[in-house]
Amino acid sequence: MSQWLIASDIDGTLNTKLRRLQPRNQYAIERFMRCGGHFILASGRPVASLERAYRRVHPNEPCVVLNGAGLYDFERREFIWKQTMEQPARAFVERMLSTYGNGLNGVEIGIFGAEQVYLVRAGVLSVGQMVGDKTAYAIKPIDEVPEDDWFKVVFWGAPNVLSKIKEEAKTEESGSFMATSPVSFEMLNAGVHKGVAVMKLAEQIGIEKKRVAAIGDYYNDWDMLKTVGLPACAGQAPQPIREICRYVACHCNNGCVADLINR
Repeated sequence: MSQWLIASDIDGTLNTKLRRLQPRNQYAIERFMRCGGHFILASGRPVASLERAYRRVHPNEPCVVLNGAGLYDFERREFIWKQTMEQPARAFVERMLSTYGNGLNGVEIGIFGAEQVYLVRAGVLSVGQMVGDKTAYAIKPIDEVPEDDWFKVVFWGAPNVLSKIKEEAKTEESGSFMATSPVSFEMLNAGVHKGVAVMKLAEQIGIEKKRVAAIGDYYNDWDMLKTVGLPACAGQAPQPIREICRYVACHCNNGCVADLINR
């Protein structure tokens, strides 16, 4: 096990659908690390929000935060690698806000920083996610968001609103885009995703690709699963995710991470 690195998504993978840590997963992870395995979390959450999950399982390597925009060492309290959004990507977000951020049903936009989220157009969906995830947030004009704290952007809206932004994203070269739920759509800087961060860590600790495994449950895990040597998914994952995985574990409620470790 000492020559394996396993990266796990959190919600719908490590945790149950009720966002509780599955005890079977916890026991398997502890045993895996005692035997010398390298375990990390790979999440879309910012640092402060991810830390609660980190403290429950105590991964023994830096973790992927903000859907791949950074690798964060919680013990040293610092990024060991990060990629914030460059000016062309920021300009695209500003254009989406100007074009689709008007009216009662306009798109809601959150710019995720290292420690908090800047809601540049807030609403029920965006604030609801902040409260549900216990994520610190501030409502600010977009020009007051520090340029060096643009790690990722989330667009929230009804499907008919998001479809317009998704169409614009098809020809936008400044960003990497992914669907994260029926009412949310994410953007990172071009070329950035969970898989990039996982493989950067693997390189640093000397783990070859064929011994890098990852497990997830949704489309924001797609690039990570396509990048690693052993892609796996929770049993409830959508069929396209299942089709790109070499191993399909049980439903997240039953301990899918433990399934992967014990395979």
